[in-house]
Amino acid sequence: MQTWMRPHADGNEPDGIIPRDTSESWERHPADGMVGCSAAIREVLELVQRVAPTASTVLIQGETGTGKELVARAIHRASSRAEHPFVAINCAAITESLLESELFGHAKGAFTGAIAQKIGKIESATGGTLFLDEISELAAPMQAKLLRVLQEREVEPVGGTRSIKVDVRILAATNRNLEAEVRAGRFREDLFFRLNVLNITTPPLRERLEDVPLLAESFVMKVSKKYNVPVKALSAQAHALMMDYDWPGNVRELENAIERAVVLGDADEIVPEDLPKSIREAPASEPDAGYYCAIKHSKRQLIVRALGQANGHYIEAAKILGLHPNSLLRLIRNLGLKASARELPAS
Repeated sequence: MQTWMRPHADGNEPDGIIPRDTSESWERHPADGMVGCSAAIREVLELVQRVAPTASTVLIQGETGTGKELVARAIHRASSRAEHPFVAINCAAITESLLESELFGHAKGAFTGAIAQKIGKIESATGGTLFLDEISELAAPMQAKLLRVLQEREVEPVGGTRSIKVDVRILAATNRNLEAEVRAGRFREDLFFRLNVLNITTPPLRERLEDVPLLAESFVMKVSKKYNVPVKALSAQAHALMMDYDWPGNVRELENAIERAVVLGDADEIVPEDLPKSIREAPASEPDAGYYCAIKHSKRQLIVRALGQANGHYIEAAKILGLHPNSLLRLIRNLGLKASARELPAS
């Protein structure tokens, strides 16, 4: 099945993965904003559809910039809570002293400056979903208070005299290995187990490079609309450089690079000179970057297409390509396409 992008009904930027069949019929995918066709992103989307109808807590793990909040929003939209609030809070962006009030609320006069009662984020998300980003940054006292919320489904505002029952689904995200944080004594083990009921890992962009062209196109459209400028195509040279880059900042870095190119570029298309220096000057895998990057990209496309036809099984894909399975296996590993294949033998 091919994957295509379409705009929102109001003409805004692309809203996600849209299966297209030969009859040209469209079906809206719940994971709006998530763009791609790789096996890695399809696996995430499948997990979103499976966990969304449940009431279970979900822990979303992945590197910075891989779209963890997009996954959380997709889960909320596809759940029975979709008509109720989605409340997000970044645990690393607020000081510990303020975070307790933000999450749990406070009573009037609870502390200096508390001139009125305040409803906390948890209570305001009742009936809906609370998304706690950077959950690993919670201080120990806050971890204990959150554990009580998960266990008792109630909150006690700062300075309050009674507990308030809440009906809220909690989704948490982190770019750290929480199991390692538990072993190091920085994160409560009981809270980890309460959060890690269901688990989704967002793949880094270097493991889904075949999604770069689709993502780049969606960001070009988004930025062009934002600044009211013509939509630009991606030149072959810029495309080759982007496919040969490992994107340490992931999708967020790609979006920033495209915005820079659209805003600062003078040509009718995006050329290498429009891209950030980090991408232009990244070490090339071969001496003639332009030619060999194009060759590498062509190999990737052929292999990804074959793996898609073979449902990720490399032996069947090798038959499609007319290659020996061992030869295809080496190519898959050399081109960083392990995430697109299944049942790979151990290295």
